[in-house]
Amino acid sequence: MFQGKEYVYEVYKTKSFSKAAANLYISQPSLSATIKKIEQRIGSPIFDRSTNPIRLTECGQKYIQYIERIFDMENEFQKQMNNLSELRTGNLTIGGSNLFSSYILPPLLTAFMKKYPLIHINIIEANTKLLEKKLFAGDLDLVIDNYRFPETIYSHHHFCREHLLLAVPASFCSNSRLTDKQLSAEDIYNNKHLEASTSFVSLKEFREEPFILLRSGNDTRERSELLFKEAQIVPNVILELDQQVTAYHVACYGMGITIISDTLIKKVPADDRVVFYKLEEAIAARNIYFYRKSTKYVTRAMEEFLKLSCQDSNSIPPEKSTN
Repeated sequence: MFQGKEYVYEVYKTKSFSKAAANLYISQPSLSATIKKIEQRIGSPIFDRSTNPIRLTECGQKYIQYIERIFDMENEFQKQMNNLSELRTGNLTIGGSNLFSSYILPPLLTAFMKKYPLIHINIIEANTKLLEKKLFAGDLDLVIDNYRFPETIYSHHHFCREHLLLAVPASFCSNSRLTDKQLSAEDIYNNKHLEASTSFVSLKEFREEPFILLRSGNDTRERSELLFKEAQIVPNVILELDQQVTAYHVACYGMGITIISDTLIKKVPADDRVVFYKLEEAIAARNIYFYRKSTKYVTRAMEEFLKLSCQDSNSIPPEKSTN
């Protein structure tokens, strides 16, 4: 009954016989004939061809539900077979933002691939919202992020703790009254911002200055909003961006103040065009986690990568290169 299910599923995904035929590298008449035979076999049409684009019939909806379950079972079986092969084959797909994909994952992947060279690694870069969507859909095995995904859906594995800091162009006048609280990139490398003796600043001190923020939909923006609320100011936001790295570089050119993590500061070249300030610990401190969908089968590759990553989380040194 489900022989030829791949053809039906491709038509369902593309909502077009011609597009599906092209993707499957067969002729449209051949595909149409195959689908017709399957419909005759089950005794009911799967697609309503009177609409444009075509859509599923009630029977078709049930058919798709069942073949998706079959696909899931096939994938589950393949993953368990990978385990039996003792990691001599297999795949691992990890998602992360540009920051984590560029600066955190490379040393972890290098260590993992040295130990398991035959595992194929795939890295997907995207924003938090899209990463969670892909993780939920099963397109990703793991996601590394500082956003807190719902615990009812995802299991999390602690990687490390990071802190948000204020990056202010050195040319801004506001700095002149806060020299005793300023931090350099070297101070951040040496974790001076984590010392109890280092005072934090309120964003109220910078209420007249322009700000560069990340767009809504990520943890950094949410915490930034909390800091503004705490300072009881409405910031002058002149630019919204998708990535911390971009915000940092724009701040280096003196366009505005931004809020970025010490994870980034420790990884990018030091730039004396910006100075840093500690922010309120209760809001600025957060955890970075690896997430997986709780109902997803944990492959040996996933298990070993998590084990290696979480034990090595504190051994990744900062890159103290300078301009």
